[in-house]
Amino acid sequence: MVHRVAVIGAGPSGLSSVKACLDEGMLPTCFESSDDLGGLWRFKEVSEPNRASIYRSLTINTSKEMICFSDFPIPADYPNYMHHSKILRYLKMYAEHFHLLQHVRFQTSVKTIRERPDFSRSGQWEVVTEGGGGQEEKHVFDAVICCSGHYTYPNLPLKDFPGIETFAGRYLHSWDYKGPEDMCGKRVVVIGIGNSGSDIAVESSRVAQQVYMSTRRGAWVIRQVSDNGLPVDMKYNTRFVHILFQLLPTNVMNWLGEKKVNAMYDHTMYALKPKHRLFSQIPVINDDLPFRMLSGSVILKPNVKEIRGSSVLFDDGSTVEDVDAIVFATGYNYAFPYMPSSAVYRSGHRVGLYKHVFPPDLEHPTLAVVGFIHALGAIMPQAEIQARWVARVFKGHKKLPSNQVMMKAVDKDTKDMENSYVLSKLAPLHVDFVSYMDEVAGEVGARPSLLWLFFTDYQLFKRILWGPVTAYQYRLVGPGKWAGARGAIFTQFDRMFKPLKTREVGNVRRRFYEHCVELSGYSFIIPRIHPNKPQMGSPISQCVHPVTLHIQKY
Repeated sequence: MVHRVAVIGAGPSGLSSVKACLDEGMLPTCFESSDDLGGLWRFKEVSEPNRASIYRSLTINTSKEMICFSDFPIPADYPNYMHHSKILRYLKMYAEHFHLLQHVRFQTSVKTIRERPDFSRSGQWEVVTEGGGGQEEKHVFDAVICCSGHYTYPNLPLKDFPGIETFAGRYLHSWDYKGPEDMCGKRVVVIGIGNSGSDIAVESSRVAQQVYMSTRRGAWVIRQVSDNGLPVDMKYNTRFVHILFQLLPTNVMNWLGEKKVNAMYDHTMYALKPKHRLFSQIPVINDDLPFRMLSGSVILKPNVKEIRGSSVLFDDGSTVEDVDAIVFATGYNYAFPYMPSSAVYRSGHRVGLYKHVFPPDLEHPTLAVVGFIHALGAIMPQAEIQARWVARVFKGHKKLPSNQVMMKAVDKDTKDMENSYVLSKLAPLHVDFVSYMDEVAGEVGARPSLLWLFFTDYQLFKRILWGPVTAYQYRLVGPGKWAGARGAIFTQFDRMFKPLKTREVGNVRRRFYEHCVELSGYSFIIPRIHPNKPQMGSPISQCVHPVTLHIQKY
């Protein structure tokens, strides 16, 4: 029976793992190499080796209701898209509320974990740590949860850029970027069009003389601010949309999605359009990039072919002269240097984990990885549901399949990902957010039943079907059920609207479309018939009032 658990890292994944262990009656010890919690969300002016790093202005591209933990809503007055400092504050509130800090050992890094000599009988691990003073300690744990993330080891592929050694200016990885101060008045080339590359290009373009953005294959770019000003994930990351994905052919969903995205701005006209379809890769989320391109502050270029001194040559034969700085937004390598080779199962280019959590070929399921995943959705609720499953397995309440079954499942999962997504060797971790959350919640026993809710709680059923898939849904039933989950779902749009209500506008009443969105998450726009010209056969211009109403879908 597992009792003592080592948790590596005190970021969001580590904190939710500590809480999950406590909920199951186990004793966790969390080892954090820095002097504070937060992981990725803890900003430092100077990047530290082997630690995640963020830039000064970073704001999340997932809204607060979608990113929060399932039993601890983010304060209503916090903005929907939060600055990293507010996420860190939220994590500290979470740790204090659930009394997690007493289980964290700061300034203690994990050097190695290895199986005990009697592992075949006990399933125990020896964990070697190093404290701030350089002294090593050995510990014995019944189980280990690895929560060290995958934004730690920057990928700087200099060999792919001939002539980089001749470049006279400054080049850096996005991991080292902190702000645009060093870009003032300069000519900058940003290589890579992911979320970080887009953010850096946009921010630098406000002070730089000119920013060029190089992309190998283009990208689909979506807005954070959706119809009626709603956060895009609360509008479209719903069970109804997920059901459509299951029912309609992928090509149809791609066509519908691309039509919607191109209605915002034509990706062909902006030279953004990639070769892959919309849902074959997680899109870039950036509201400002199209405007910076439209204003000429950011100019899109193809792949870099060669660098000659201060000149950058591109695959289409064009050249940019007098370049002062190059930013490589070229992603991250991932590694678990402290983990024994016996725990690393390779499937294609990726570390193979059963349902992205458990090494499939260990003799005992007493090692797990939490938060090592990527989806068009927030990582925190995914890590939390993983941690809850891990704790149930460690405690003996859930049993994993045989090693052979798990390895076959991992290999099948790899093939499915390769067929469904355009994958990079650096990030072969893609999953569908709703499907994955439901799948792991099913292992926990916390997946809500739509059919049961239809007959027993129709008002809640409507909000779960039409509304956003927030983590509260996975606290309605099963182990870890939270009495406040239903109320959190009913008030999630109230918390969304709260930070926007900073002044009185018109009558003190709820706008009709707000009521519509809260109930359904979807709306139709219909013409309102002009009251004094309702005659049959009248020209449509005479019959339709220019104002439209939003009505609920059902």
